Amino acid sequence: MNSDNILYIIIGITVFDFVFNKTLGILNNRSRKKPIPASLQGIYDQEKYQESQHYQTAVFNFSIVSSTFSFIVMLALLWFGVFGWIDGLIRNIAPVEYVASLYFFGIVYFASDLMSIPFDLYGTFVIEEKFGFNKTTARTFILDKIKGWMLTIVVGGIIATIFILLVAFFTQTFWIYFWLIASVLMVFINMFYTSLIIPLFNKLTPLADGSLKNAITAYSQSVNFPINNIFVIDGSKRSSKANAFFSGLGKKKKVVLYDTLINNHSEEELVAVLAHEVGHYKKKHIIWSMILSLLQVGFMLWVLSQMIFSSEISWALGANSTSIHINVLAFGILFSPISTVIGILMNLLSRKNEYEADEYAVKTYDKQPLIAALKKLTSDNLGNLTPHPAYVFVNYSHPSLQQRIEKMEGID
Repeated sequence: MNSDNILYIIIGITVFDFVFNKTLGILNNRSRKKPIPASLQGIYDQEKYQESQHYQTAVFNFSIVSSTFSFIVMLALLWFGVFGWIDGLIRNIAPVEYVASLYFFGIVYFASDLMSIPFDLYGTFVIEEKFGFNKTTARTFILDKIKGWMLTIVVGGIIATIFILLVAFFTQTFWIYFWLIASVLMVFINMFYTSLIIPLFNKLTPLADGSLKNAITAYSQSVNFPINNIFVIDGSKRSSKANAFFSGLGKKKKVVLYDTLINNHSEEELVAVLAHEVGHYKKKHIIWSMILSLLQVGFMLWVLSQMIFSSEISWALGANSTSIHINVLAFGILFSPISTVIGILMNLLSRKNEYEADEYAVKTYDKQPLIAALKKLTSDNLGNLTPHPAYVFVNYSHPSLQQRIEKMEGID
């Protein structure tokens, strides 16, 4: 296949991806105006329901503007061969292929990130601020950005260097060795994320002794799930939205509760949320998700190995010679249809897992506190009560609130 046809395919995939996602977004935006299902009545009063409608409209309209901007910029970069032009400039400075790759990845990352800053600022300090969610100060925003850049330079730079060296030494079989390294890194991050990464951005404190800790401990012991690492994260530093998550494996497992979650929910609701997270662990969802993620990475790297040395792909994006970094960039676009299909399949599995975790929480604790917690989370976050089924099918890793509640109500 010649370079012109490859370019048309790349542009075609870019256009299709944009149209596909915007169509789903429009359907979902229209769907929010449907009547509230009977099982969800009472979550909002009339005033707050109108506020949720305004919030969802604002977020949707902003997403249209930001994604359209990104789409137009990408089309221009592809059509006018800007990536190839950048490659040519870099080679005048760093003629060695593998050094040039590091420069290229750095330039593309920082250019993309800098272009996203105005949208990040508007989303955080205008939309989220208007609806009372934003707690981020200008100082926190700037520090987060600087820390993110430094983390990318250090960790991303090391990973990119390893990748480039493996490509140089092992050519077509590089993917096997990089897959092994990536697998070790993914497991390491999963185990030590709360110890190494989170403290760079947030403060973690052990849950204080008291009735909540006693209730959590009593439940965990009742289901033979000994846990000593329960932490509170200062999520209110950035947003009033609440969350909770499970991190780590084996003795490194930790439960992290947002301070906003603790402040807005009863003890019964918090224990029910914990019971749901324990359900994921007991059902081995975390292990299987990790295994599937590792398999996805291996498959992706194998596909990349089939095109990373293609001269035609490099020429398609405007390069004058075979360029590894140009081909990696092109691969990201060419692989996106496969990535979308994989994402849908993974979301199907994830939604199944959520139902199972809900069922575990209902059977080992109580359904009503969990239902109450989910309703309150949706209300506090001004969530959409009637998402479009097609949008849920493609994008939701969790079932809709209506689906979860109706499923739990049917459990004896």
